[in-house]
Amino acid sequence: MRRPPLLAAASAALAALAAVLPAAPAASAAATAVRGGDRLYGAGGVSCTVGFNARGGGSYYALVAGHCAFAATAWYADPALTVPAGTTEAYSFPGDDYGIIRYTNPSLSHPGEVHLGGGVVRDVTGAAAPRIGQSVCHAGRTTGIRCGTVTGLNATIDHGGGQAVHGLVRSNACAEPGDRGGPAFSGTLAVGLVLGGSGSCSSGGAAYYQPVTEALAAYGLSLY
Repeated sequence: MRRPPLLAAASAALAALAAVLPAAPAASAAATAVRGGDRLYGAGGVSCTVGFNARGGGSYYALVAGHCAFAATAWYADPALTVPAGTTEAYSFPGDDYGIIRYTNPSLSHPGEVHLGGGVVRDVTGAAAPRIGQSVCHAGRTTGIRCGTVTGLNATIDHGGGQAVHGLVRSNACAEPGDRGGPAFSGTLAVGLVLGGSGSCSSGGAAYYQPVTEALAAYGLSLY
């Protein structure tokens, strides 16, 4: 059927316009990877920041703070809880403060990197026991990348109610609420998980880390 001249002209104009305009943005892509520094989400609005990814016994795990690991059993890679990620495998808290979430979704990748923000990642090749004077940086959800040096070992955080955590690393890199669980590293070596801080980043402060080597040894895991 032959189109009326006016309709044909309008169709041609629309086709030409479509050729030069950018395509409409697609719906937000589902999460396909989880790195250190990213979050996992559980029911009831809980979330845990992944410190580092680790492996052992043929499985892959997210290393997280122990006080967070027991907040949920099933974890997802998105806040809408549509992309399954894994399940809580084990945790230790108080005394220590680390736990592991076993990845169970084969469609979700878990690179051995830490996310520094803005799409920037850093490869992690192993873990190191911290030492006084060692340079260290951590990636926090609130304060971003903060760097300093290790200033103390065997520190304690007392949350009250019998919930004290011992054997922690102290650094002069500041940390604030929201940074908990983030990865602390020295070069390409993992050092710890951010558990808290004192002071503030505007006036100077300190950060406390759960040593990564202790957590890896507890579960027979390694970084990659």
